[in-house]
Amino acid sequence: MSETIPLGKVKGHLAKPQGNGPFPALIVIQEWWGLDAQTKSIADRFAAEGYLAFAPDLYHGELARLGDNETASRLVQQYAPGAPDELTTVFDALKSHPACSGKVGSVGFCFGGRMSLHLGMLRPLDAVCTFYGGGMQNIFDQLRAKFNAPTLGLFGDADVSIPVGTVEQFDLLLDEIGVEHEVIVYPNSGHAFFRDSDPQVYKPEASQDAWERVKKFFAKHLK
Repeated sequence: MSETIPLGKVKGHLAKPQGNGPFPALIVIQEWWGLDAQTKSIADRFAAEGYLAFAPDLYHGELARLGDNETASRLVQQYAPGAPDELTTVFDALKSHPACSGKVGSVGFCFGGRMSLHLGMLRPLDAVCTFYGGGMQNIFDQLRAKFNAPTLGLFGDADVSIPVGTVEQFDLLLDEIGVEHEVIVYPNSGHAFFRDSDPQVYKPEASQDAWERVKKFFAKHLK
């Protein structure tokens, strides 16, 4: 079952598993296009796996069409500065939700991949997953000082939106701060390889492997 409701400071897509719970919770964070059908479908997939999944609308109703980079860039510049604060209110509301077991993790894609990491510095997430976190290198110094959540990072080796060496630096940083982590780089895969609604970028083999890893990761830390 899913519905659009407010949690914290933002409305979003709440997907609930069958039954009464309580359930471990996941915050599912959008790509830079906005809260589109793709992100909602991922929240629904997690709900089917037994998670109370909430995908916040960090663009407050605005949406860029797939491929409209100009609009997406404008929206991310407009809304990104306030996103971390909004996500903290989502975390607080989700953690106290009557259907939540008390365990909360986050998973994000592209822009959301960076926000997933950022939220892990601001709230005690039980697990963090980042898919090809765009611009994550800009918060590495902050992560070094404030981050301690178990982490799964999933990337493509042909992702031109992430500077060369950034993924390796991320892996080394998590080693340095002693965070339990796994960083996977998929061959012949570019940015947004998990986006099954876009045949131009979707990589079925990498996507399926990533999904299995994500399920095992969250089952270990949230259930």
